[in-house]
Amino acid sequence: MGKIENLFLLMCSLYFLSACASMELRSNYESESIGYDVVILNGRVIDPETNLDAFRNIGLRGDKIVTVTNKELNGRQVIDATGKVVAPGFIDFHAHGQSILSGRIQALDGVTTALELEAGMLPIAEYYKNAALEGRPINYGASVNWAHARIAEKTGDEPTSDIDYFFSHLGNLSWQQDLAADDELSAILARVQEGLDEGGLGIGVLLGYAPGAGRKEYYALNKLAAENGVPTFTHARYLSAIEPDSSFEGYQEMIAVAATTGAHMHICHLNSISLRDIDDIEPLISNAAKRGIHITVEAYPYGAGATGIGAAMFRGENWQQRLGGIKKTDFSVAGEPLTDEEFDRLQKEAPETGVVLHMLHPEDRQEDRAALDKSVLFPGGIIASDGGEWTDPKGKPIAQDTWPLPADAESHPRSAGTYSRFLRIYVRERKAISLVDAIGKLSYLPAKILQDSVPQMRSKGRLQVGADADIVVFDLEQVSDRATYDQPANTSVGFSFVLVGGEQVVVDGKIDVDSMPGKPIRR
Repeated sequence: MGKIENLFLLMCSLYFLSACASMELRSNYESESIGYDVVILNGRVIDPETNLDAFRNIGLRGDKIVTVTNKELNGRQVIDATGKVVAPGFIDFHAHGQSILSGRIQALDGVTTALELEAGMLPIAEYYKNAALEGRPINYGASVNWAHARIAEKTGDEPTSDIDYFFSHLGNLSWQQDLAADDELSAILARVQEGLDEGGLGIGVLLGYAPGAGRKEYYALNKLAAENGVPTFTHARYLSAIEPDSSFEGYQEMIAVAATTGAHMHICHLNSISLRDIDDIEPLISNAAKRGIHITVEAYPYGAGATGIGAAMFRGENWQQRLGGIKKTDFSVAGEPLTDEEFDRLQKEAPETGVVLHMLHPEDRQEDRAALDKSVLFPGGIIASDGGEWTDPKGKPIAQDTWPLPADAESHPRSAGTYSRFLRIYVRERKAISLVDAIGKLSYLPAKILQDSVPQMRSKGRLQVGADADIVVFDLEQVSDRATYDQPANTSVGFSFVLVGGEQVVVDGKIDVDSMPGKPIRR
């Protein structure tokens, strides 16, 4: 073959390679520019696992993040995040509100996954089945409710997978105060194991509501958890600043049980259980963790708690002194303080009545604010709401598909404002924690705590390629809680967009009532 033919073939080959390269570049460019279902542009992107804090564009396909880049992107839906923070959706470990209504209110507070872990649910299969049939705006899941199992064995009343079952038995003291016989304990553990086999995310232990349960029973629960490779989520046995039977002793028990069984011990609402004793309790927990005991903690940024007025912690000798000298007028129903007479009557006649109790007064007392801060900012600790369902002023549950939230609806303000309150007070106003570390407490750390036992959580709490497209877009200068003790039914502001699995649940600060992308989180 002559030189001319060889030159011609070489030129053809170069042209072919150039054309192929051009086609590949164009294909790559098109996949970068128009191959996305949703793009989020020009936002300050926070990924707490990698400490990313930079302006980036994000591309989503389906329910996954497929690119985080500084390149220009186009997509079928475009969210302009200019001037806003883009972060992983928040994960609430302590969400007693498990309805459509509660999910929507939490979505307006930046929550994309709401888990009922402190109390849990039982039966577990029934809980997941009902939630799937109804649909949910945000992701959901639950631990196995030990208290339900104990109530069932002590009373013979089969449990239902809702919180009403628990509150309806607050007037029955047998399950709260009596030891379990050997056969009862075996039956309780069997119910819990069944719940774990059905996908429960661990064991929820409301030990503070059944302080008479034996220490061997609590040990057996944690041993069962360790054998199944799941955490226990414990409400400590006591709520008291006075020994014996103090909160300090309750923490000692949790630490000892975790050390001897090898169970992962997650301590619920460090702030409220510690009362004003956090200066002694904080090093107790920290030093145990440094010695390799698997302990994690949570807190909420309020000085008041909420529960049923018939709870065991509000009974017995000197219970008011044990709670730091609390008065019955520190309890309120529907925003109105109770008198001594009203408290006594409700506890006797309607022990299931929900009450708010002010144990700390961080707005008025510097020492109370310092105590709350130490719990909320606990190194490695997470934020969890302990929020509940919503009722009308007479205490009747509001239909879960109601929207918008009625102005006179009742709950603790933490049910609506926990996450925006934390960002407002601790990040924006007081600058007590960096934005990256704050987002870590709200998203990545909760996912990390669960990911060893719940593989689904390995793709949550991150803003990375391959992570789930659970994303919040908010204005740090505007984000704020509006819920108060007097007017709890004020939803948070500042969250412009909230995406669950790539679908927009909050659009321009408003709920899309047709959006129900929530998926089960399950072992």
